[in-house]
Amino acid sequence: MIPSTTQCSSKRIACILFDLDGTLLDTAPDLIHALNAVKRWDNETPLPAHQLRPLVSHGSLALLKFAFPQQSDSDLQRRQQYFLRQYAENIKIDTTLFAGMSQVLNELQQRQIPWGIVTNKPSFLTHKLLAAMQLDHAVCSVICGDTLAVNKPDPLPLLTAAKECGVEPTRCLYIGDAERDIQAARAAKMPNLLARYGYIATDDAIDTWQADHIIDSPLAILDYLV
Repeated sequence: MIPSTTQCSSKRIACILFDLDGTLLDTAPDLIHALNAVKRWDNETPLPAHQLRPLVSHGSLALLKFAFPQQSDSDLQRRQQYFLRQYAENIKIDTTLFAGMSQVLNELQQRQIPWGIVTNKPSFLTHKLLAAMQLDHAVCSVICGDTLAVNKPDPLPLLTAAKECGVEPTRCLYIGDAERDIQAARAAKMPNLLARYGYIATDDAIDTWQADHIIDSPLAILDYLV
């Protein structure tokens, strides 16, 4: 059971909320492909995946700023539009559920535990990806980066998802792989897990993020459904 720091020590988890990129889905290969398509468009050498993977959870602009550090904001915006087109057209070439996640989702279905998604990814990409992965009809809520006036680390997206799923925030478990995920969950008084198997850089000081627990595999989620 998640510890009492989240005021949930005597309550069963009744809903799971996932971050999308780096938590539920391994989207890095397709996002990296889109980024390197921009590099080739600019007649530049593509970047290796190991340099880009830790940035994937931080969105397209973070990837582009890393790949084009000398460019102005207007040039980055132009490249971002090309990036988004490339990604939208190739959104599910190599994207998969993380290893073990299929078993987790099957277990949630068997136990009739609803699950949803809270992501900062734009809605047009999120819904297209969920449909391509045949997950769009399984979720109780999908809150995207442009669903509300604010996004993570603000707690409102998590609170909204909990409301849409019909579950008190203290009985939801939020799982993410970025500091803003933990910040949002803590602000929402929601139990949380940090997915260390996701897109975390080697120099990220994850011990300072104050997650309730850190997991190294999606299958570890099942340990908290007691």
